[in-house]
Amino acid sequence: MPRLLLVHHTPSPNLQAMFEAVVAGATDPEITGVEVVRRPALAATASDALEADGYLLGTPANLGMMSGALKVFFDLAYYPCLDATRGRPFGLYVHGGGDTAGAVRGIDSITAGLAWSKVSPHVTVIGEPSREDLRACRELGATVAAHLVP
Repeated sequence: MPRLLLVHHTPSPNLQAMFEAVVAGATDPEITGVEVVRRPALAATASDALEADGYLLGTPANLGMMSGALKVFFDLAYYPCLDATRGRPFGLYVHGGGDTAGAVRGIDSITAGLAWSKVSPHVTVIGEPSREDLRACRELGATVAAHLVP
């Protein structure tokens, strides 16, 4: 069964709402045959990434960058995954208080180096997520999961 790994750093109620919407999309009953594995970024390992067939990434934008927790995951997983995970689909959601561009740019750089395939527009939210933002998060989760359906 294909495995979708959701690596997230969820330190706030706003990110929790986004996380829950992404999970709801990825686990939609209409999408069958995909195992969704959720890992906090500081608990996710290179083995988790190698065992996955696709990825969802969630982070706050802290001081214009991805969270340190997500960066630690990438630091540990990058070289073990470099050749083994090329072409795998991924999606990204980012929450910020004022700006998400630096976080997105950093993650885009890392995922480009890994040659992961962006299969849905990134979801970026400033401030409290609106219904539309949460709908976009749900669609993000569903889209990435659907790319793994056998």
